[in-house]
Amino acid sequence: MLVCFISFVLASQVLSFLASVEVTAAIFCGQCFIGWSNELLDLESDRSANRRSKPLVNGALDPKTLRNVLPISLALAIGISLLSPLHVKGTIMHVGGLISATLYNLWLKRTWLSFIPYLVSFALLPIAIYSAAKRSSPVWLIVAFATVAAAFHFLNVLKDIDDDRRQGILGLPQRVGRRPSQFIAFLLFVLTIADIVLLR
Repeated sequence: MLVCFISFVLASQVLSFLASVEVTAAIFCGQCFIGWSNELLDLESDRSANRRSKPLVNGALDPKTLRNVLPISLALAIGISLLSPLHVKGTIMHVGGLISATLYNLWLKRTWLSFIPYLVSFALLPIAIYSAAKRSSPVWLIVAFATVAAAFHFLNVLKDIDDDRRQGILGLPQRVGRRPSQFIAFLLFVLTIADIVLLR
């Protein structure tokens, strides 16, 4: 939901309220696809780690139901994108972000390159939104989205880092460890601030 909120706030700076809602609806459907596909792919590892907060693990949601709605969410993400002010160009950027995130779910989160999809997907977000307004996104904004997203990647895995290592999910944060990950996240936040101050 945070991604959708940020997308709406950003879109509202360059688009009308209605156009911003349309763009955010497309991004929301894309986020559903990414989140739900990740839940399905991680189901066995979540069960192994006894993550009872996960609806698929505690039985609150049937995996078959999620598999059925998954293609619908993707179709809606693409369809709404095309019908929204994103049109073809913005939709290509949106789909590019979805492909990047899907590659993370499928493979890259287990490699040294786990941070790359965060850089790519979130860099594409302002580009897509600004293209809807027929404008070029400022470079500083693209860099800020990418670096903040990468920083959150290093911080987000910390809560499950031990379980991930036991299960062989060895992205860059899991490989370098807790303190180095925290330090890298700090450096990325500093880089973001410097980017905003110097390039904006």
